Amino acid sequence: MSTDILVWIGLAVFAGTFIQGSTGMGFALIVAPVLGFLKPELLPGGLLLMMLPLNAYVAWREWRSLDRRGVAWITGGRAAGTFGGLAVLLALPPSALNIMIGATTILAAVATLAMPSFAPKKSAFLSAGVFTGITETATGIGGPPLALVYQHMPAATLRSSVALCFLLGEIISIVVLAISGRIDSSTFGTVAWALPAIVVGLVASQAVYHRVNARFLRIAVLAFAIVSGVFILVHH
Repeated sequence: MSTDILVWIGLAVFAGTFIQGSTGMGFALIVAPVLGFLKPELLPGGLLLMMLPLNAYVAWREWRSLDRRGVAWITGGRAAGTFGGLAVLLALPPSALNIMIGATTILAAVATLAMPSFAPKKSAFLSAGVFTGITETATGIGGPPLALVYQHMPAATLRSSVALCFLLGEIISIVVLAISGRIDSSTFGTVAWALPAIVVGLVASQAVYHRVNARFLRIAVLAFAIVSGVFILVHH
């Protein structure tokens, strides 16, 4: 992998880490399109591995605000949806997977922007978990369904609950992908190179997460996601 590609991936990882550490979402929406364009073989396994330390830290940082009931229902749905995502991943060639990544990014971002305020119930948590399991296992993007159910809750609850849902779900997906041969040793090398960018992004988010204008950043992240999705669709 060339130095230029590593630098661009590192910048995307830093930006995604900072924004998700500050607002609770955004890493996959930023990093997945960049990987899809520059290094598609890192999807979804490399993306999921990169997110492990990020989500472990955010869940620990604000664990007192966790919505434990919602996380439990989402994780149950997430486990079931993982196998649907694996089926999609095995069925689609790389070019079609790129189209799916671009389209999923755009549709999820638009849905997150348009969704009105509501109080989620068990069925909403389960549905979000199943859909997240399918999309995150297949493409690495799973945040928007979780953002939909948590977007009108307190920022600390959104950040910590989404992070724990991601963490548990990523472990499930990584195990399933590894067993199916979709993650190899080369993936770990690139992920290790990205760790400094993750650490710097987390340190930067630590300084602002409690006072950042989350609504502004949320809209900016989703707007960027839409542009990124269009870009990868045009250049797939």
